[in-house]
Amino acid sequence: MFLTISTTGTAERPATDLGFLLHKHPEKAQSFATAHGTAHVLYPEASAARCTAALLLDVDPMALVRRGKGKGRGGAPDAALAQYVNDRPYAASSLLAVALAKVFKTALHGSCTALPERAAAPLPLRIEVPALPARGGAALVARLFGPLGWSEVSAEPVALDPEFPAWGDSRYVRLVLTGELRLADALNQLYVLLPVLDDAKHYWVAPDEVDKLLRAGDGWLADHPDRQLITSRYLSRRWGLTRAANERLELVRLAEADGLDVEDVDNAVDETTDTEDRPVPLAERRREAILGALRADDAARVLDLGCGQGQLVQALLKDVRHTEVVGVDVSARALAVASRRLRVERMGERQAGRVKLLQGSLTYTDKRLTGYDAAVLSEVIEHLDLPRLPALEYAVFGSARPRTVIVTTPNVEYNVRWESLPAGQVRHRDHRFEWTRAEFRDWAAKVAARYGYGVAFTPVGPDDPEVGPPTQMAVFTRTDGTEHATTEHDAIEHDAIDHTTTDRAPKEDAA
Repeated sequence: MFLTISTTGTAERPATDLGFLLHKHPEKAQSFATAHGTAHVLYPEASAARCTAALLLDVDPMALVRRGKGKGRGGAPDAALAQYVNDRPYAASSLLAVALAKVFKTALHGSCTALPERAAAPLPLRIEVPALPARGGAALVARLFGPLGWSEVSAEPVALDPEFPAWGDSRYVRLVLTGELRLADALNQLYVLLPVLDDAKHYWVAPDEVDKLLRAGDGWLADHPDRQLITSRYLSRRWGLTRAANERLELVRLAEADGLDVEDVDNAVDETTDTEDRPVPLAERRREAILGALRADDAARVLDLGCGQGQLVQALLKDVRHTEVVGVDVSARALAVASRRLRVERMGERQAGRVKLLQGSLTYTDKRLTGYDAAVLSEVIEHLDLPRLPALEYAVFGSARPRTVIVTTPNVEYNVRWESLPAGQVRHRDHRFEWTRAEFRDWAAKVAARYGYGVAFTPVGPDDPEVGPPTQMAVFTRTDGTEHATTEHDAIEHDAIDHTTTDRAPKEDAA
């Protein structure tokens, strides 16, 4: 099992710097024990102009059988003889990926004390794997490595027997990657994609494999067009692990799209307190007001946009008049909490058919959200930066266009009645703004006029004669009986929206 890494250089930046980056001296041949054999690192050539490091993995077939105990590819379940006669000592697989991670651990992390600037910069690289098993053929190899920044991806099929061309090609290819990449990025790609192309692992895939995948795939896997295939194969098609990995990768993708940290997006679950409103009666009154408005509208198919931990979804499911309830949130953690709260896995077939939980950002149009009777934005808009509101408006009112839209938000004037709330502070640390009644009505009227809706306002909670209710609610009703035709003005306005920040995961306030 063999892999070479080559680079070129100049007198000022000699190619032998590769030895510093790999933490392996070019003038030495070194050996490292692995669980299934011995890994050797040597340099066939080492000069200022060109340097090549080779990783040779000498697999012990007997060690593979003993440790595999007859299971998996190493144990070859189809025949006893295949435990001892197989391609594992010769073809690049998860065995080589594990050796790569052990021998070049520091390089995979992108660390180099001696030459930190070289470790952080792209290098002219040529990586060759003479025998790579590829279930999917050369076309799949090109699909997986092509989007990763390589200028050339060559996957030459290996003939079953050169003496008998009619037999055709084997499932092995000779892989050559050429391009300018950071060494750490190239090694991490190999670590993930070698076992993916082989479509097998020599060890049991445990839950910690998800963390390994996300760590090695940082910066490239979330946006890869074949992400689903990569995660599924890497995790040996274990559905639960694959789903968890894809949820986390989708969160990474949404965060990167808006230039935010994942923690800033995945914040719908408060780690220190329950996000249920206190005092509780206000949360209940808000839900009752929303449920009442939905009953008055005779809404059967309902969207809870920014569903958080699923309190409203749970209340909606109790009313059989709601034949379909869809909860949408950007936070995978919040959706996991909602799923546990609803006990989705224990639901009967009929009840499970009424509910869906979807991950998505409310500031992007989503075809999955069209065709519903009503949509609810309960304590959501105040979690957005004000420049992002037009994006949400278009996604909900201009694209999804439900017959009814219900929006609730805090009334900042009422904050003076909260004895526990310091003066000048908003009710939740993630609120980007809180509006007065006049500001909320002005915003709602403009949105209604722009997208063809009428709007009515309802107080939620005790309606104080001086400062109004703690929560204000607007019920938008589409005034035409058809889908809204987006005007040229709407389209231009939407195209001009700044997509540099994302919506915070909606949640119910503590106050």
